[in-house]
Amino acid sequence: MSDLAASGADVEEAVFAATTDDVRAACDVFKPIFEASQGFDGRVSIEVDPRLARDAEGTKKMARELYERVSRENVMIKIPATVEGLEPIAKTLAAGISVNVTLIFSLTRYREVINAYMLGLEEALENGKDLSKIHSVASFFVSRVDTEVDAQLSALGTDEALALKGKAGVANARLAYEVFEEMFSSERWKRLERKGANVQRPLWASTGVKDPALPDTLYVTGLVAPHTVNTMPEATLNAVADHGEVVGDTVRASYAESNEVLDAIERAGVSYREVVEKLEAEGLSKFDASWEELLDTVRGALQNAK
Repeated sequence: MSDLAASGADVEEAVFAATTDDVRAACDVFKPIFEASQGFDGRVSIEVDPRLARDAEGTKKMARELYERVSRENVMIKIPATVEGLEPIAKTLAAGISVNVTLIFSLTRYREVINAYMLGLEEALENGKDLSKIHSVASFFVSRVDTEVDAQLSALGTDEALALKGKAGVANARLAYEVFEEMFSSERWKRLERKGANVQRPLWASTGVKDPALPDTLYVTGLVAPHTVNTMPEATLNAVADHGEVVGDTVRASYAESNEVLDAIERAGVSYREVVEKLEAEGLSKFDASWEELLDTVRGALQNAK
């Protein structure tokens, strides 16, 4: 901060410099894992300014700037899965840049995200890019679905509604995996795969249990399947290490049951569409609030350094 203050950097420039420096250093730390896993792991994400979540052109521009400034092959540019974010996701991938698509709640939006991924790879192929070097994850948020659905089920208060608490998050994520299996077995995908493309891995985010009545490893042991990534908070990581029981695939045999859970929640009076729309709006607000906090912290550090 002292160096940035001395150079006359404003708060936006300072945040850009500090975060890209940190992520570049983290990429170097994880480089051995990146190399040992042929590029699948050892990845570090850096987010586009969340205030651009509804600005397609601004997102595309900043995604490229972040990638060029970090200048490491194992960086992933994090872009929210808003409607306005779909084109920037595809265009960033088309430029050969790996993308972490974040803030996914709905199954419909997830299909659109996978479509954007394939569009990006198809354009990357036309641009002469090596598809084997392009990676992506699709971050599906889990616990926030239960938090919102369970609050509405509790408000309804019927025995039927209360019996469904703690089930929506896992069911929604499992059905997302069904979408993943369907779309990544299509002829369209197979054509890309023959050109060296990698599947976009489902990433389970927000996997810390918010309700103490639920098992603290629920969103880990209940979501085990091939190609998935689970970004656990530290408390969840420690809980899984201490007493988590991983018994193999807990997703692919559950599609019918998961559909019935979501159908039952709808019948009980909780609208799936309204829930996912609310969660996306709240998620963007939380991203904005965190970003403003970062700006305030850096602003104060710059002033103290002068």
